[in-house]
Amino acid sequence: MSFRKAVRVVCGLAGGSAALLAAAALAESRGVFGEKKPGEPGCRRGWSGIAVLRAAQSLTAVNPTVAPSGFGWDSNWDKREPLYLINSKRKDKETGEGELPTELQNNKPKVTRHIFLIRHSQYNLNGQSDKERRLTALGQEQAEFTGHRLAALGLKYDMLIHSTMTRATETTQIISKYLPGVEMVSCDLLREGAPIEPVPPVGHWKPEAVQYHEDGARIEAAFRRYIHRADAKQNKDSYEIIVCHANVIRYFVCRALQFPPEGWLRMGLNNGSITWLTIRPNGRVALRTLGDSGFMPPEKLTRT
Repeated sequence: MSFRKAVRVVCGLAGGSAALLAAAALAESRGVFGEKKPGEPGCRRGWSGIAVLRAAQSLTAVNPTVAPSGFGWDSNWDKREPLYLINSKRKDKETGEGELPTELQNNKPKVTRHIFLIRHSQYNLNGQSDKERRLTALGQEQAEFTGHRLAALGLKYDMLIHSTMTRATETTQIISKYLPGVEMVSCDLLREGAPIEPVPPVGHWKPEAVQYHEDGARIEAAFRRYIHRADAKQNKDSYEIIVCHANVIRYFVCRALQFPPEGWLRMGLNNGSITWLTIRPNGRVALRTLGDSGFMPPEKLTRT
């Protein structure tokens, strides 16, 4: 059987593995199949499907699948796991044996929270103060696109929360035109800042240690306030929009997914983009979209 035919047969049995094909090709180039045909140094003969498979396996064995990190999922990451809440409320109080199942049921969330994290639109980077860092004309257009997109999803939004910084407030005001009747709430905790020193470090942005200390505590407080599973009393799925900043959103995503929070700067977000987190009743978190801005024309995209 020819080399190419043997590879096709084996890869077909292996589900068309590109990795296996590449490894087999590498094995062939290293001369691990059969004997050379006289006068043809680049050619081999006597290849069988088994020979190809064994050679490919021997070469890929040095690069096995990445092992699990060993860190499991913390089901009580938001300190709202039902049994934890019961024990916290109970403390030293005596409770009858038959009361626990009922108490567990009463403290068990039943619905899902959907959280839309919106990065503010493009703003004037030359402003000396926050009030001068207003949205540019393009930034205003971006907010229009974002508002239209949120409305087009056809969801019943419960609240529109925003950072008190000018660029986030102006973005929210434009978005709100597309979502009539949705309550708007401002929050200082959502202001931009330095959540935690990034790893790996970057040379163009090096806040002082005190800024990480102060901003980090504030942004973590914002995470704990807004990112958690539904309360047991909530009886229907909720849809909340939070308009804030790139650093805040990236930190929230890392924390919610239980990724190393110091990796937040490895992600990038376009202005006006939508990041959608879903938190199930059991506390499991899913990232539906990260920095979605596909609803904007390419020439309107920025990341400043």
